[in-house]
Amino acid sequence: MKRSCRTVGFILLSLTALVSAQEPVNPALRPPKGSQLAIVVFEDLECPDCRRAAPLLEEAAKTYKIPLVTHDFPLPFHKWSFQAAVIARFFDSQSRTLGHEYRTYIFEHQPEITADNLQSFSERFAAEHKTTLPFAIDPQGKLAAQVTADRDLGKSIHLEHTPTIYVVSNRTQGKPFVEVVDRNQLFQLIDAMKAE
Repeated sequence: MKRSCRTVGFILLSLTALVSAQEPVNPALRPPKGSQLAIVVFEDLECPDCRRAAPLLEEAAKTYKIPLVTHDFPLPFHKWSFQAAVIARFFDSQSRTLGHEYRTYIFEHQPEITADNLQSFSERFAAEHKTTLPFAIDPQGKLAAQVTADRDLGKSIHLEHTPTIYVVSNRTQGKPFVEVVDRNQLFQLIDAMKAE
């Protein structure tokens, strides 16, 4: 039986679409249980662009009443980002709200922070929030392991930059997530995802 290139191409395209449709979606690109939509961001606390994006992501999450899921993705060339993420995890262990407030505080003070003074900024934050920062924040390395797990999760979906932002849904048909390449389009992408 003789087939044209077009027919073979169509068959291959159809098979690729069928396989793609059946591939499981990485759990990182799904909203939390009980939510239909969410914003997922992989960020680095030392990244200036992450600092610029954070208020917009907060605004979108509040406007649409959807979760904002934050993953740590400290870049290797940033001197203090990994340690800041570990400290953020410490505050998360006190309360998720406190961890979120710490991340916001670090972004606000990011231009002033260095590897040498990160600890003093963190201690000041703790004092302002009537808590203490222990001398040994992560003696068993559990918090560092959580940060590393987040970074590995980002690598598993081939992240190349921060912030990497997604609008994700729990739908099973079509594409359940979209990367936000142009942050000016964030609200439109959420609207489009809600409409589908």
